[in-house]
Amino acid sequence: MKEKVVVLGGGSFGTVLANMIACNGFPVTLWMRDSENARLSRATGCNQKYLVGYGLSDDLIISDNLGECVRDAGIIVFAVPSGSLTELVSQVTEFVTADVLVISTSKGVYGDAFLLPSQILEQSLPSARIGVLSGPNLAKEIASREITATVVASEDRELCDIFQNLLASNFFRVYANYDRLGVELAGALKNIYAIVSGIAEALEVGQNTKSVVLTRSLAEMSRFGLQLGADPMTFLGLSGVGDLFVTCTSPLSRNFQVGLGLGQGKTLAQSMNDVGQVAEGVNTTRLVKRKADDLGIYMPLVSALYETLFNDQSIEQSLQSMMLAEQNTDVDFMVKQND
Repeated sequence: MKEKVVVLGGGSFGTVLANMIACNGFPVTLWMRDSENARLSRATGCNQKYLVGYGLSDDLIISDNLGECVRDAGIIVFAVPSGSLTELVSQVTEFVTADVLVISTSKGVYGDAFLLPSQILEQSLPSARIGVLSGPNLAKEIASREITATVVASEDRELCDIFQNLLASNFFRVYANYDRLGVELAGALKNIYAIVSGIAEALEVGQNTKSVVLTRSLAEMSRFGLQLGADPMTFLGLSGVGDLFVTCTSPLSRNFQVGLGLGQGKTLAQSMNDVGQVAEGVNTTRLVKRKADDLGIYMPLVSALYETLFNDQSIEQSLQSMMLAEQNTDVDFMVKQND
């Protein structure tokens, strides 16, 4: 494959993706919005702003010229926070060729229309072939060559094959999934529960409690996904329980750190400021709560967190509301029903 590959986004995840593609022998350009960081990264062979000490391939091209990067590209990876995606897509539309392969790594939800990142791309790039990349993928661990797996999801099976070939290595596994909606919803929803888990960690709860949070989070995710048209079994894979586990347990998770701050008595603004990077789960909580209410989907963890984040309900009150929530079946979806 000799298609021109472009990764848009010079943060930690965009950097490791672009570098892995370069190390696999494919021509790739990494676009950075920050011109000075692009210059320093070229000069030092390292993205010191986000990944100190992570050496970049000599074959990786780094540029801050967006139009030059995207023009004639056959494959484009959007590796930016969801809040930056809409503006970035509008800036590249005039340069994008027909039938370009496009992957989104963004994890979030947009506005009253409740659009997912790939749906934003579909609207702006109607002739593009669209997919998403999601999973338990902490960039710093990938940079350290820790064994990692991810999911590429699209109805376009050839696109999945191409991205598996681009990224796979002896430490990075790429699995295909054809339920793009489910994979993308899982990537957005797990950020909510990472905040809940961070609060639980700050309160020094026991392992029993942590297991309740994790499993009831998974139940809410799959219940919500099914109502929106996703396959509930998708939530048992890497993009669901895999990403949920990592995000809810790792101190490298930004959303977990926001929850940790809240549990320590800090305000939401203080907690987000301490993290220093975008924590998608805060806005996602607002939008998912609204959507769940509209559709009548039972999501007690989301409801309790919403009250703490936006209505100044104390964490103690939120915990009490969770404990008083309806006790129903353990598992909503079973391959074989009980007699």
